[in-house]
Amino acid sequence: MSNPTAPAQPAGSDAEPSPQASRLIEFIVLFALLTSLTALTIDAILPAFPAMAASFSVTDATDLQLTISLMVLGMVFGELAFGPLADCYGRKWAIVTGLLIFTAGTLVAMFAQSLTVLLLGRLVQGIGVAGSKIGTRALIRDRFQGDAMARIMSFVMMILILVPMLAPALGQLVLWVAGWRAIFGVLLVLALIAGTWLVLRQPETLTAERRLPIRPAPLARTTLRILKHPQVMAYTVVAGLVFGCQVVYYSIAHSLFEDLYQAGARFPLYFAILAAGIGLASLTNGALVMRLGMFRQTITALIGMLVISTLLAGLAWLGEGKTSLAVFLFLGFWLFFGVGLLFGNINALAMQSLGQVAGLGSSIIASFSSLVAVAVSFAVGPFYNQTVYPLALVFFGAAAVSLVLVLSVQGRECAEVVPVR
Repeated sequence: MSNPTAPAQPAGSDAEPSPQASRLIEFIVLFALLTSLTALTIDAILPAFPAMAASFSVTDATDLQLTISLMVLGMVFGELAFGPLADCYGRKWAIVTGLLIFTAGTLVAMFAQSLTVLLLGRLVQGIGVAGSKIGTRALIRDRFQGDAMARIMSFVMMILILVPMLAPALGQLVLWVAGWRAIFGVLLVLALIAGTWLVLRQPETLTAERRLPIRPAPLARTTLRILKHPQVMAYTVVAGLVFGCQVVYYSIAHSLFEDLYQAGARFPLYFAILAAGIGLASLTNGALVMRLGMFRQTITALIGMLVISTLLAGLAWLGEGKTSLAVFLFLGFWLFFGVGLLFGNINALAMQSLGQVAGLGSSIIASFSSLVAVAVSFAVGPFYNQTVYPLALVFFGAAAVSLVLVLSVQGRECAEVVPVR
């Protein structure tokens, strides 16, 4: 972590800072923890769907898909707000405020006595976790640029692989020991630890002279500039489509593994095998992106997803809607390997033209991509029919559209967005 007395790295500088190795490791671990709250809040509750359904007398556990979709919808609203706030009040302020809101939503969900109140808590959780997501992304953007930023994000993602791999197992363990409400208690403790660590150890990276006051007219004009930037918006839509594939999977994963493969208590293991694809991809990307570049990695991942999703759909057709468990886990692993390659690179490609408006730009990117993901989830989720077709088709469609968008903006001049004062 950088020296608290040292000036922040200018957003327009191409030089990567060289802190001591231990400080850099601490920085990566802290921001992996902050970033992991989103995945934890989604994944840890998946094994608890049947128990929640029983608590609220929900006859179909798949109705609890809304606990995923509404959390992501809450992120849409939070991401819209926290971007300008992060540019005005600083990155740490945005993260801490988001954690406080997340804490409130977690308490509401933990003590909910009806599904409606639980969904309200999930919505508030989504709003709050957006502050951590936006603030951490902008703070990393303050310190790193281009391929260096993609490299740091890949190292963060490499640590984050433990979250989707272990979160369902953690949720299952807590469920066995103390019931589903205790899962929210664990989330509460982790948020308090991350917030305290941030306040004590991470200096602010947005200096006073670089902060942008919130003025509606200039804010609207700067937002319009970002929305009209072809590279930023193309990569934002791609990020949303890829995230949408994940949201669909999270929403149907427990039902899919139970209906097709009678997973039972093995669900966390199967979930972890697919999630390991993201971790391996993040490690691979961190090692190769500085040499091969973000664009080549992105194209490779999209083509791979197209091929694998086509193969999954074809084999499912031969198997009357499903494949063997071994085949599904193998193909699913490589689908999520593609997701892992994409995330660090797509977000870095979208952010590289934002410069001083990294906070607002990050807000727009995150909010718009989350909105796309919610739309994909609402469009595809209800069509789950105890087959793997919806999952295969959503990955195929997302990869095909994304490939067209990425190729359409390749080679265009990539000017930096200048804020309207």
